[in-house]
Amino acid sequence: MPLRTLCLLLAIIGTYGHAVPVQVIVTAPGGEALSGGVVYLTSDQPLPEADPEHLAQMDQVSRQFKPHVLVVQKGSRVIFPNSDSIKHHVYSFSPAKTFELELYKDRAPEPLTFDKQGQVELGCNVHDWMLGYIYVVDTPYFTRTNQDGQATLDVPKGNYQLHVRHPRLDEPSPVTQPLEVKDSVTTRVTLSNPLLPGINYQQDEDEFMGY
Repeated sequence: MPLRTLCLLLAIIGTYGHAVPVQVIVTAPGGEALSGGVVYLTSDQPLPEADPEHLAQMDQVSRQFKPHVLVVQKGSRVIFPNSDSIKHHVYSFSPAKTFELELYKDRAPEPLTFDKQGQVELGCNVHDWMLGYIYVVDTPYFTRTNQDGQATLDVPKGNYQLHVRHPRLDEPSPVTQPLEVKDSVTTRVTLSNPLLPGINYQQDEDEFMGY
């Protein structure tokens, strides 16, 4: 960890005290648990910056992006290996990060730096069904909900804004609510808008054989 980041982290801990667990439970409008939701906390106070030595990874496995949803801190670098035996052509037209990694198979392109907040939608020019997401957040406090719609973060005591995002959430901005952390706390977030339908991935093996 860079010295600057370490010093900032120690200063934050000294200001707010030791980290405490925060459990977040996210449910859809019908009451069902929301799995794969992006949960993160922001603060008006200074927060540690992304570690420039850390590499996040968005792989391609069995003609799918893996993980389907990746969360990184603003300023993070992401590498895009290809674990398939066929070529992929990864791209994004999202305002938060527009890029193109032309056909490749046996090599991993140079890592890309994601330095703008927002949702980055990924696609493959060869395999149209491939869809992935990278969420770039301006905080080191982030995670994703499990199958039960639950997520846990360890954060210093203080006042935060709790944000929730999901690829099937048809809203340009995250669902946000204030959260005061004095001790370990459990909070619930119930989405008010219905989710978009899930994607039915279809693959034509013959059409893309060898690519």
